[in-house]
Amino acid sequence: MTWLKRFFGALVALVILFEEWGWEPLQRLMAAIGRLPPLAWLERRIAALPPWGALVVFFVPALGLLPVKLLALWLIGQGQHLLGVLIIVAAKVAGTAIVARLFALTQPALMRMPWFARLFTRWTVWKEEVLARVRASWAWRVGRVVKHRVAQRVRAWRRA
Repeated sequence: MTWLKRFFGALVALVILFEEWGWEPLQRLMAAIGRLPPLAWLERRIAALPPWGALVVFFVPALGLLPVKLLALWLIGQGQHLLGVLIIVAAKVAGTAIVARLFALTQPALMRMPWFARLFTRWTVWKEEVLARVRASWAWRVGRVVKHRVAQRVRAWRRA
């Protein structure tokens, strides 16, 4: 049972780290795309939704990506492992980008629902606790050093 808890804990930590690293840059990318006139109109409409409408819109990407993920699992079952995994990764990145932007647009409306505000606060506190533990880990610290050294080498290579 301990092994299972650690496995799922590590899996959740990886998902949270992906969301943490990807959320802001993907949201900025989607905001830039959202400045295109037809999408700007749609974003204004989404931002003006009442709380329950915002909640429905916020969860639409999860339902929209479900068939894509099922297709990926079917491909994996058919022996197309690489293609299936690539589709799952692409769906995760696209889903994170869309959800990040939708959350930025709908958060004010969603936070007007007391139960959502309470759950969001609990989620945020829990996520910060998980991130603090991950950031304190040996693997995280080593990864930061490696990332810093690679970034230094890339900068030096660009200058040369």
